[in-house]
Amino acid sequence: MSKLESKIPKGDLAKKWTNYKAEQKLVNPANKRKLDIIVVGTGLAGASAAASLGELGFNVKSFCYQDSPRRAHSIAAQGGINAAKNYPNDGDSVYRLFYDTIKGGDYRAREANVYRLAEVSSNIIDQCVAQGVPFAREYGGLLSNRSFGGAQVSRTFYARGQTGQQLLLGAYGALNRQIAAGSVNMYPRTEMIDLVLVEGKARGIVTRNLITGEIDTHFGHAVVLATGGYGNVFFLSTNAMGSNASAAWRAYKRGANFGNPCFVQIHPTCIPVHGEYQSKLTLMSESLRNDGRIWVPKLKEDVEKIRKGELKPGDISEENRDYYLERRYPAFGNLVPRDVASRAAKERCDAGYGVGSTGLAVYLDFKSAIERLGEDKIRERYGNLFQMYEKITDEDPYKTPMMIYPAIHYTMGGLWVDYELQTTIPGLFAIGEANFSDHGANRLGASALMQGLADGYFVLPYTIQNYLADEIHTPRMDINQKEFVQTKQEANEKLEKLLSIKGKQSVDSFHKRLGKIMWDYVGMSRNKEGLLFALEEIKKIKQEFWSDVRIPGDPGSVNVELEKANRVADFIELGELMALDALEREESCGGHFREEFQTPEGEALRNDQDFKFVSAWEFKEEDVHPILNKESLDYEFIEIKQRNYK
Repeated sequence: MSKLESKIPKGDLAKKWTNYKAEQKLVNPANKRKLDIIVVGTGLAGASAAASLGELGFNVKSFCYQDSPRRAHSIAAQGGINAAKNYPNDGDSVYRLFYDTIKGGDYRAREANVYRLAEVSSNIIDQCVAQGVPFAREYGGLLSNRSFGGAQVSRTFYARGQTGQQLLLGAYGALNRQIAAGSVNMYPRTEMIDLVLVEGKARGIVTRNLITGEIDTHFGHAVVLATGGYGNVFFLSTNAMGSNASAAWRAYKRGANFGNPCFVQIHPTCIPVHGEYQSKLTLMSESLRNDGRIWVPKLKEDVEKIRKGELKPGDISEENRDYYLERRYPAFGNLVPRDVASRAAKERCDAGYGVGSTGLAVYLDFKSAIERLGEDKIRERYGNLFQMYEKITDEDPYKTPMMIYPAIHYTMGGLWVDYELQTTIPGLFAIGEANFSDHGANRLGASALMQGLADGYFVLPYTIQNYLADEIHTPRMDINQKEFVQTKQEANEKLEKLLSIKGKQSVDSFHKRLGKIMWDYVGMSRNKEGLLFALEEIKKIKQEFWSDVRIPGDPGSVNVELEKANRVADFIELGELMALDALEREESCGGHFREEFQTPEGEALRNDQDFKFVSAWEFKEEDVHPILNKESLDYEFIEIKQRNYK
């Protein structure tokens, strides 16, 4: 059983990070040149980390499976990035951002990490402005802010509906500067398929070149995983189709604990599923909830007429519209956190008030905002999002309400890390969505970009030195030594085993079956009976996958089916761990909603006496029940309460 040492500094909450930096070990400039760091992933967390570490003087190897770092999925983020600058002078502060984040995560995040995130948030905006990120500005030139869910202040900086793209281009530019300087070596179209351990420490990775099929090994004094989340275990999600969990999962199977795997986020404003052959879902930014109002018809006869095409949403009078978020949560209205808004939409649809052909949709309506502000102002704020919606649905959202429904979006769980962002494997660090640390049981909107850039620019460059300071006498290792050769051989054997099955069923067919089980029983709503059923079904899928999957082609060239099979094999195992974690956590909190544990009003009901901890799962061996380690969450500086957004 692993002993979890969170390494949280002593002292006052507001001074922990300052004191840590004052007392940490450093690596002098000459010694930095002797140290190699591997960074896997080039999204906001990975690109910013590689650029920052290269700038400091370390030798960095950066890996991504895309053909360019700028194709990382961070580019798809739309709405904005949080920071406690209080530009609107509406009462924001570092403490308020910290408190909103802890509360939004339903008191299941580590206090010290979240405060540090809030503390460095303002630095991120300054950094990105200096890089030329074109944030929206007010008429007088000051940076503009918008509101997001779970907060009563405007703290979200944005670049229309393409904030992730602009932030990633800033980080990509910083990364390219280091590539040109020679401090970063870039390996595109190269996927990590295993982790190399030497005497218990992370010392390298095994990779597959996705063009040639060549398997290689790479040494590093430390390895940083910035590989995003595991939302695609559900098949249909808002993630890019290539997004996967394999790097983190291989780390888990090599000894890194996996934290809170059942904590996944359902985003309330996704374009609804429209067909059986759909391969991914498209998100409509949470920023739309600033001016859009969410509603369903009050009368079921109106619902039926809309579904039959006899009525249009514009035909429903105001008095016959149920603005259910405004009704249920008057203090926050349409800007309640994502888990709350998602469950409320599901409740209305389950009760028979959903619209669209499937009945699994609600309206997001800009009629009031257009009347109040004018179409030009709405077009200025959200034009590219409206255009995207119209291209996908062939409906003009300026004239008719958008239809939305919740979908899998983000994963709060991930590799367990301590205050230094180091996993339970010495020398292996996890940053951004790949770790569990900052969001608890639910992430507030616009906080993913904040965490990714905070980890990469302002946290990891300090904390990794505390580890590397003791590694300056470790020579670069020969990749022909036994640990590298053996791990490479094991990775090759797995690929060969997949190719040798020669079954009849496609990789996607297994992925879709897994995704349906996960969504139906480990999705927005869970219960003991359903979770037990899911565990049995996932075991059947796993057995069938390894006996009847069909993978054409060979390993020595481009083979997309082999890539997918390798990832889906990991998704199946991860899905099993997610269901197991959800079964063990007999409470409801944030995005983890157990039907047995809810308030009379249908809200999540926590059990702080028995479940105020981080679940950190430890792999033992195949087909053996993993060990559950627990990190107690001790709140010294805030009072734990039942969440209330009313």
